[in-house]
Amino acid sequence: MTTILIVDDEQPMRELVRIMLQKDRLKTYEASNGQEALDLLAQLDIDLVLLDVMMPGKDGFEVCAEIREISNVPVIFLTAKDANEDKVHGLRLGGDDYIVKPFSGEELVARIEAVLRRAGAIHQTSSNIHYEKLILDEIARKVTYDGKRVSLTMKEFDLLHLFMKHPNIVYTREQLLTQIWSHDYEGGTRTVDTHIKTLRLKLGKIASRYIQTVWGIGYRFGCDQ
Repeated sequence: MTTILIVDDEQPMRELVRIMLQKDRLKTYEASNGQEALDLLAQLDIDLVLLDVMMPGKDGFEVCAEIREISNVPVIFLTAKDANEDKVHGLRLGGDDYIVKPFSGEELVARIEAVLRRAGAIHQTSSNIHYEKLILDEIARKVTYDGKRVSLTMKEFDLLHLFMKHPNIVYTREQLLTQIWSHDYEGGTRTVDTHIKTLRLKLGKIASRYIQTVWGIGYRFGCDQ
């Protein structure tokens, strides 16, 4: 059974969302603040987090950033803040979707199903990460597609590895520079675009479905096209 963690400081809202989800037989857990949510994530097997933005103490953006340090569990923001900059900020922190209150139960369940479909397309067994016919071997540092070897440079492999380990998370060029090239790299962000371009060329026609450009932000490894 799919398990959803509802994080909101307002008990009536948690109850409303719980009722919406239980109609579709989704199992729910509830947290009234960010720290409680992080504690539950460490204890329970959660499939998706519904996260309110405006909470006392740690707000939803702070909680999402901390979740991304320990987990790639899908996160959907539920918020009354509909400003575009807030949506972009949430996505940059690793959110998978952003729903503005008020919303219907049908919309909420449909958004959850869409995010879970994207997240569920990738699974990991032993040292291999699979996505459809694409297989990345973490130990051998080898990539194959439909049984054929894809020859990658070290940085290209590291980029693809990061993307496949954290599907649907949007990375800015600056974040990719920090994680792949290290903090003291003196080159500009154009090197990220160059490596993404060559990685796409090597993956061929499948690349547009795998490595997606999020305009104005950066890149992600996704499966919703």
